[in-house]
Amino acid sequence: MSAARLPRIDAHQHYWALSRGDYGWLRPEMVPIHRDFGPADLDPLLREAGIAGTIAVQAAPTEAETHYLLDLAAGCGTILGVVGWSDLEAADAPARIRALAADPLLVGLRPMVHDITDDDWLLRPALAPAVAEMQAQGLVFDALVRPRHLPRLIRFAQAYPGLPVVIDHLAKPDIAAGPEGAGRDAWARDMAALAAMPQVSCKLSGMATEAGPDWDVARLRPFATLALELFGPDRLLWGSDWPVLRLAGSYPQWWQATAELLAARPEAARDAILGGNAARIYLGRRGRRPC
Repeated sequence: MSAARLPRIDAHQHYWALSRGDYGWLRPEMVPIHRDFGPADLDPLLREAGIAGTIAVQAAPTEAETHYLLDLAAGCGTILGVVGWSDLEAADAPARIRALAADPLLVGLRPMVHDITDDDWLLRPALAPAVAEMQAQGLVFDALVRPRHLPRLIRFAQAYPGLPVVIDHLAKPDIAAGPEGAGRDAWARDMAALAAMPQVSCKLSGMATEAGPDWDVARLRPFATLALELFGPDRLLWGSDWPVLRLAGSYPQWWQATAELLAARPEAARDAILGGNAARIYLGRRGRRPC
């Protein structure tokens, strides 16, 4: 890639410490990622790729982990913002969100929708006060969903047109099954409906793990191309999903694959996807600027 006119930002990565004990999904058999990961592990990879900083995203459904990430960010210049977690159904959710948002490094919240038993959770009226407070605080709603959740996410976004929504990992389509796989048409149709709403953006992230360990750029390209067509260069954000990425490849591999996927796009489009959009959507709403 050519030299950037805007800082490169990884819009989706994680840090965790196993001793915290709140990562229920992180099992010992997930050998490549079942250990602690912190800035000292990622910073050399960021420097190698020429990436200025990251958005650190929650990996546990606890406010304690959000405070852990905010504390990390306070002492780490490469963490530009944190997408945390709060119980959006709690009776005191607005007060909890206000307290978290008092830290300017908090840029969004992410309920782990894909782990919630009730597929209709996004439609619960009890979420309304929390969503209103998120809007008042200038926070982004990160949507960690699977394709089956997209019809509900459409209704959620329609109900809250003032809430910026960022879809993580293209909503995790079955990339391993290929562009003709079962469910691909429904996924594409629902993503098109979401892309028609100007407050909705999407992350070009998590694709390698959905494609399987023998993935290549050719397998990813139909899905990345559709996302580019639907959301355009102004509402697509690049993220690594590191260290989860280690289940299917390395940071340099995904960075090089991204270069190939975006090679035909104009420089301005690449700049937007690789950093400019993250700066605007996450940092600009809270009055912060990338380093």
